[in-house]
Amino acid sequence: MTKPDTYTPPNVWTWDSESGGRFASINRPIAGATHDKELSVGKHPFQLYSLATPNGVKVTVMLEELLEKGIKDAEYDAWLINIGEGEQFGSDFVDINPNSKIPALMDRSGDTPVRVFESGAILLHLAEKFGEFLPSDPALRPEMMSWLFWQMGSAPYLGGGFGHFYAYAPEKWEYPINRFAMETKRQLDVLDRQLADNQFMTGADYTIADMAIWAWYGQLVLGRLYSAAEFLDVESYENVQRWAKEIDARPAVSRGRMVNRAFGELHTQLRERHDASDFDTRTQDKLEPEAES
Repeated sequence: MTKPDTYTPPNVWTWDSESGGRFASINRPIAGATHDKELSVGKHPFQLYSLATPNGVKVTVMLEELLEKGIKDAEYDAWLINIGEGEQFGSDFVDINPNSKIPALMDRSGDTPVRVFESGAILLHLAEKFGEFLPSDPALRPEMMSWLFWQMGSAPYLGGGFGHFYAYAPEKWEYPINRFAMETKRQLDVLDRQLADNQFMTGADYTIADMAIWAWYGQLVLGRLYSAAEFLDVESYENVQRWAKEIDARPAVSRGRMVNRAFGELHTQLRERHDASDFDTRTQDKLEPEAES
């Protein structure tokens, strides 16, 4: 492999808007809205604005798991935010999440609407609100919280590090791919060792920590991220494989993966979700039958 020319950083960095490979057009070094855009509001207590990336899937899985338990107060409207088109920089979205990242949630179940952003914060907010998917043993709560925040801190090395340089960068460079592949495999080994003696991340209870970690690492070992399963030898992490497949088989997880999905096979895409019946009637193969044939 030809080594790239050595890069000497300038004294002061300046923004080259043309660099960055895939997604370069939506990356910028400043925050704030780029345009006025009003967000739709549905009839349910929770209004979710998202896309079915791993971070978005965490929250839709959680909401579907709550509904699976018969908790009707967890009903929600899910509105698609197309980050490739820069919709996360619309004025109303920035009002909910000043960081301009999906997912973003408005909790309208009380007298005063409450905004919640950052996927881990949304999971914790919903778990505490409904008293679900937290460890049944209070002594395990710190363990669950540790794994939840492990995911929040670790996944940027998988997504923004490995995923970017392996799948999205304008050219393949050996050093960053090796650097982040090594870290990704180290993280998979951390999970594999934890799951060797535990059914779920904190023992026998399926919690929000499992949902958060599965959305990234479970889908990675199931071959759904970056077309990198063979490269990372994901089959060798047998305990992670067992855990990932068990969670993947849950009906609420299958539904959660479909919500706000705007890519992949049409029958897997439920771009907006406003009612449980939408899974049967409003997937893209129903809305675009000619495109599927």
